[in-house]
Amino acid sequence: MGRVNPAAWLVLAILALFVPSSVASQIKTTDTRWSFHLPLPSGVTGAESLAFDANGEGPYAGVSDGRVLKWGGSAFGWTTFAHSANSRKIPLCTAGVVPSEETESMCGRPLGLQFHAKTGDLYIADAYLGLMRVGPTGGEAEVLATGADGVKFNFVNGLDVDQATGDVYFTDSSTTYTRRFNTEIMMNADATGRLLKYEAASGRVTVLKADLPYPNGVAISGDGAYVVVAHTVPCQAFRYFVRGDRAGQYELMAELPGYPDNVRRDGKGGYWVALNQEKQRLDATPAVKHLVGVRLDADGVETEELTAAKGVTLSDVAERKGQLWLGLVKGKRRTLVMRMKKYHTTAKRPRVSSFQNLNIAVAEQGWVGEPTALYGYQLPLPPGRE
Repeated sequence: MGRVNPAAWLVLAILALFVPSSVASQIKTTDTRWSFHLPLPSGVTGAESLAFDANGEGPYAGVSDGRVLKWGGSAFGWTTFAHSANSRKIPLCTAGVVPSEETESMCGRPLGLQFHAKTGDLYIADAYLGLMRVGPTGGEAEVLATGADGVKFNFVNGLDVDQATGDVYFTDSSTTYTRRFNTEIMMNADATGRLLKYEAASGRVTVLKADLPYPNGVAISGDGAYVVVAHTVPCQAFRYFVRGDRAGQYELMAELPGYPDNVRRDGKGGYWVALNQEKQRLDATPAVKHLVGVRLDADGVETEELTAAKGVTLSDVAERKGQLWLGLVKGKRRTLVMRMKKYHTTAKRPRVSSFQNLNIAVAEQGWVGEPTALYGYQLPLPPGRE
């Protein structure tokens, strides 16, 4: 999360994770190009992160005017679920006449989203307004924190909720640069990012680790023992131990083949890591295949990869019940949502040449998206994977 683009798309892709690849490498490969398209409302772009509530409803997605939208099915479409105080008070937030990068600092820009299943609360990492929360019925989001240890948040980005405690782990990608100038973080080797914890019971915010290079997505391990943190630069995943004998330790988990964005548990003890871009080769030769995401096991070993058409990049990948949701954040047309399954019969292959940045993949209920028109076709799963 955290990329600013002139136009942005949300692409949610549901994939059947069953594609064998090289026996020698034992790494499966899944092609992400089969999709069902659903447009977001006109005038908004950049639906970057998704969430589903405890009832499985959604997706919920943050968009460029500071709102969080909820998909209510084809009968209801997209409706406003949550909004910042400013998004209703400042006319420019809803006018759609000024580029979103000019208004985000006033209106808010929701990035990471996650529900706490027990309370129904939705936590929002707003790049400019801070850590926020809205109740299960939606409405105006409450600002919970805007800084820690006397240092104001500058670029709140990734977020996850410990479902056992309700505590929230999140990143402030830089205390020097805001989201609008995120490329400066990489160009200037900025290492002022932080990993933080919000304690639900007390409301206290603690800095767990400071002086980090571009910390981005976070994911809490299934047992709550550690938090995986993706560093967009230098293309690595670390884990911070929050309990046990190793509490407080921050160790390298994996070297990644690209610049990571969000991290999500895969429900099988591992993690999906979305890649905004592949690493550049030293000899400048083009990559043989275009990677947009990888699955890591609990030890940080790559076990599966996602590929896409050239020009497509992901910002989030998440799995549930053998399906993935994918999102893209950059493109030439307006945002939309897409449902994608890997296997097909007579379905027409969608056109994907215009994709620029996929930004989220959350495995849920069968959706994927790309911004042009509405496509509908069913792509059956292989036997035994229904």
